[in-house]
Amino acid sequence: MRLSTPFRSALARLRALPMPGWLRRLGELLAAPYRALAHALYRRMPKGLFTRTLLIIVTPLVIMQAVLAFVFMERHYNLVTQRLSDAVVRDIAMIVRLTEATGSEEEFQKIAEMARADLGLAITLLPPEPLPPPRPKPFFDILDRYLSQQVAAWIGKPFWIDTVGRSSFVELRIKLANNVLRVIARRSQTYASNSHLFIVWMVSTSLVLVILAMLFLRNQTRPVERLANAAESFGKGRPIEDFRPSGAREVRRAAQAFIEMRRRIERQIEQRTAMLAGVSHDLRTILTRFRLQLALFPDSEEVRALQSDVDEMKTMLEDYLAFARGEGDEQAHPTDIGLLFEELEAEAEILGASVTSHLQGPAEVTLRPNAFKRALTNLVTNAARHGSRLTIEGRNADGWLTITIDDDGPGIPAEERENVFRPFYQLDHARNRDSGGSGLGLAIARDIVRAHGGDIMLGDSETLGGLHARVRIPV
Repeated sequence: MRLSTPFRSALARLRALPMPGWLRRLGELLAAPYRALAHALYRRMPKGLFTRTLLIIVTPLVIMQAVLAFVFMERHYNLVTQRLSDAVVRDIAMIVRLTEATGSEEEFQKIAEMARADLGLAITLLPPEPLPPPRPKPFFDILDRYLSQQVAAWIGKPFWIDTVGRSSFVELRIKLANNVLRVIARRSQTYASNSHLFIVWMVSTSLVLVILAMLFLRNQTRPVERLANAAESFGKGRPIEDFRPSGAREVRRAAQAFIEMRRRIERQIEQRTAMLAGVSHDLRTILTRFRLQLALFPDSEEVRALQSDVDEMKTMLEDYLAFARGEGDEQAHPTDIGLLFEELEAEAEILGASVTSHLQGPAEVTLRPNAFKRALTNLVTNAARHGSRLTIEGRNADGWLTITIDDDGPGIPAEERENVFRPFYQLDHARNRDSGGSGLGLAIARDIVRAHGGDIMLGDSETLGGLHARVRIPV
């Protein structure tokens, strides 16, 4: 949550106030568990927009249903069960008094008939034997608790209750003076038996609402996923097919802004490419005239020096135009990295270096082949010029293509490894005019790799002792 500027200032002033040491230590002790809990929750919480939004909807729904169920079970269910149990126990208390007031079997049968017909209770007289031992009770059996309380309050005689043995009936035995009265009542007479219907309706309606919420959320998050995929494909230099704004108003605005941004970038690249094509044509025309004029002069050391300068200017011009153009007009398509490694080996062997290569994982990767080959060629030729041995290792796994190039050359100091990627930057001891470099090789390579959504990192080679170049792009 972002705090306002006045609130942050007040909070900073409050923190700057002197506070007792014990209070500071107490704050540190309380802050440590909070940070640990927050970190644990962050690691375990879902990261996707769909799951987070669904969790935001489902969590209050579950809490609300749990509160409703608790209130219903605690108030309605308990109250109804208590009143039903109270009514049944009062009927049994009346039967107990009538049974004690009668002395003949015929009168008891009349009482039993009236209890069955009018009260729904089955009563019988048992011999005066001891009551059975109490049975184990369920932990949440409120029926047994209420019946026991009511029997003790209204009847006040030794009793035994069985609310577990039979699922549809409740058995109650009361010890009288000369007999044991057994009363069997339907379980539905003593407690609210329709509570499960409430739970079923609550759970079923919640499931229906959650399913509907998932369907609507999927429709709302799908345009965001399409926008993210389109932006990722555009960042990798891949074509974007059948993408149009859809979804909520804010998502449509973001998608439309992305489309306009892509159009402006593509239009800028087209204009730059057209301008560079014109510049290239004009400069090449001038260089061609220089070469023709030099060809008319007699062969001499000065003429050969001028011809060398013209060739160097042509090479520099090609490097400048390649760096400015960035191979932006090339389309990405599946490319065999194994064949690319073979071409890189040939380039290194031409420069007199011994090279070995190895590729692990699938060889086919979707990228811009000419541009990517140019980036790797710049790295390989740079390693071959300053070393005699080099290795090329490739690994395609976990959604990334990683290529490492190691050589046995002098390497690059750690403080210069970021500077060498700057355009026209040259190291005094390695990259100078005499070596034929223009200071754009590594800059072109990083520009191309970043256009594929990746990057280049330099380090020390652990195997050959020279420079270690690591290229990593998403696939």
